[in-house]
Amino acid sequence: MTEKYNVEAAEILANEALRLQISEAVPIYEQLLSTFPTAAKYWKQYVEAHMAVNNDDATKQIFSRCLLNCLQIPLWRCYIRFIRKVNDKRGNEGQEETRKAFDFMLNYVGADIVSGPVWMEYIAFLRSSPAQTTQEESQRMTSVRKAYQRAIVTPTHHVEQLWRDYENFENSISRALAKGLVSEYQPKYNSARAVYRERKKYIDEIDWNMLAIPPSGSSKEEMQWMAWKRLLAFEKANPQRIDSASANKRIVFTYEQCLMYLYHYPDIWYEYATWHAKAGSIDSAIKVFQRALKALPDSEMLRYAYAELEESRGALQAAKKVYENLLGDGSNASALSHIQFIRFLRRSEGVEAARKYFLDARKSPNCTYHVYVAHAMMAFCLDKDAKMAHNVFEAGLKRFMHEPGYILEYADFLYRLNDDRNIRALFERALSSLPPEESVEVWKKFTQFEQTYGDLASMLKVEQRRKEALSRTGDDGTSELESSLQDVVSRYSFMDLWPCSSNDLDHLARQEWLARNINKKTDKPTLGIEAGSADKTSSGVLSNTNPPAKVVYPDTSKMTIYDPRQMSGPAALAVPSASGTLPCSGSSGGPPNALNDILKSLPPAFAAFMANLPAVEGPTPDADFVISVCLQSNIPLATGKSGTASFPLQSGPAPSTSDISDSSKFRSRDRQTGKRKDMDRQKDDESSTVQSQPLPRDVFKIRQLQKTRVASSSRVTSSYTGSASYGSALSGDLSGSTG
Repeated sequence: MTEKYNVEAAEILANEALRLQISEAVPIYEQLLSTFPTAAKYWKQYVEAHMAVNNDDATKQIFSRCLLNCLQIPLWRCYIRFIRKVNDKRGNEGQEETRKAFDFMLNYVGADIVSGPVWMEYIAFLRSSPAQTTQEESQRMTSVRKAYQRAIVTPTHHVEQLWRDYENFENSISRALAKGLVSEYQPKYNSARAVYRERKKYIDEIDWNMLAIPPSGSSKEEMQWMAWKRLLAFEKANPQRIDSASANKRIVFTYEQCLMYLYHYPDIWYEYATWHAKAGSIDSAIKVFQRALKALPDSEMLRYAYAELEESRGALQAAKKVYENLLGDGSNASALSHIQFIRFLRRSEGVEAARKYFLDARKSPNCTYHVYVAHAMMAFCLDKDAKMAHNVFEAGLKRFMHEPGYILEYADFLYRLNDDRNIRALFERALSSLPPEESVEVWKKFTQFEQTYGDLASMLKVEQRRKEALSRTGDDGTSELESSLQDVVSRYSFMDLWPCSSNDLDHLARQEWLARNINKKTDKPTLGIEAGSADKTSSGVLSNTNPPAKVVYPDTSKMTIYDPRQMSGPAALAVPSASGTLPCSGSSGGPPNALNDILKSLPPAFAAFMANLPAVEGPTPDADFVISVCLQSNIPLATGKSGTASFPLQSGPAPSTSDISDSSKFRSRDRQTGKRKDMDRQKDDESSTVQSQPLPRDVFKIRQLQKTRVASSSRVTSSYTGSASYGSALSGDLSGSTG
């Protein structure tokens, strides 16, 4: 299946066909189109190859095969080109044929969102038609007007241009008449334009180059399926509020386009057919089902749905034919198809017809015990014939004694008859022939039966026999034979009522598992099952689902405790020490000596800022978190009287006294920048005010606040002679200007 629908190979074949003569390319095209019958681009390439050599008969034949199943504008425009070329020299008769072809095309693809150029071409063709008399001229203008009025209410890419052309057309004929017509169609045009904008959102999600292949479960296919479902739901809502006939026409067009790409999706076919049926068009629904079975001949689901539709409208013979086609000659028919046909015959033709077919169906090589069960229960429940049902079960027992499922179904039937004697006989006969590994469920059913119908002695006897039979399949038969408290719990529970608490159930399940693995050597056997993991299914603690005997544990000998201070590289610079300051070279777990040298060369304010940053586990830190650290940084700038800026030092070397004593440079700079001190003070006041407020929760506000402060802040005069000056401690920006 995968090799047949190989998209890459199909593209290679299509490109190869382009380079060949048409006679040599025909087999390639036929092979491609048999695999992808709705691939409009391959049909277009195929037909253009015939048109290039003027092979008109072959061209017409290809168009008849593909047009109605491939509602794609490029292919249909190719069809119009061919029609116009053929009828170009045929005079009025050719003009009429071309007009009919245009009407035919717009009737099918005129609702396409990309059909604007087709409408324009059609209108231009109408306007260019010859008119010999005044009456013909009037008819031509009427045809053009109707074409415009259809085009401007269709949501297409060119709806606005078509509206402008329509206004110009009406004004060129009569301004007085144009005013009334334009005002009449203005609301319809506005609605079409609004719907176009909404429809475009759904159209843009669809891959129009996708080939129809069976669903493989890929994410791309699922996305396309959802995109089409959204578009279909949009069209079904009739957003333009047009009449029901026009709305249904658009829905049909959307389904047909959808099936070009989801051709192998049975749910789309079924949804399309049921939509027709709910709309009252049963004949259209039947045609869709017939096409669906041609596309997916192996789909039993669609055949049953088709037969159901025929049966629901009273066409019993048509429904019977669907079933007969499904069954074929009976040699390859599935057991389910036999069952469904028996049920259909019982509904439509009566008991005898169903019974007669059952006698034939049981001779089929694919007849399983399910056919016997279905026919027996139908005789019991519908015909109220318990004797017939019993005979069918007995007949099947000779053939399916080795099937535990059949034994359980037969037992359930006898339960309904309250026939305890035959139930015991059935269990004894079945357990004597079934191997121990296949008899688990039968023994369980037998035990439950004795708990309901038997006395204490019979209960204990069957439980002991069950243990003896099932112990042969276990590794430790001795422990299986011992009585345990789980037997009491199972014996005295009813439905979801238990003679103990849930904790007791967990404890018993745990002890049962430990008893089974008591002789197995494990390092830590207690880790094999966690408390609370008891199987509380309908079988209670006696569930036969055992945990795996071999438990694999991870190797923890080489595991180390994670410590972010052991990180190397640039990320280690952002890791604070336990005391909140940067670690020294002698501290344990600190950065390497080379990194310490770098830290010592940093300005104190920058080093303090880095000490507040968190450890970064990745290539990029969280920008919002860094901004919040900047806003909450406790490193204010204190400007002294001399204009020097003092920084609170947490680590790093202190400035020398010679640098501080030389203050003449700062005094001269203060005289030159007298206004800067006032701005610095104002900035410090703003900084302290911002830091005293709680951190905004809105990230956008944080970023805007930081940009405002950075833009309004001025450079701070450095207290170090000849050293670089630094920006605001709040922003952490480093300037490259020298003092």
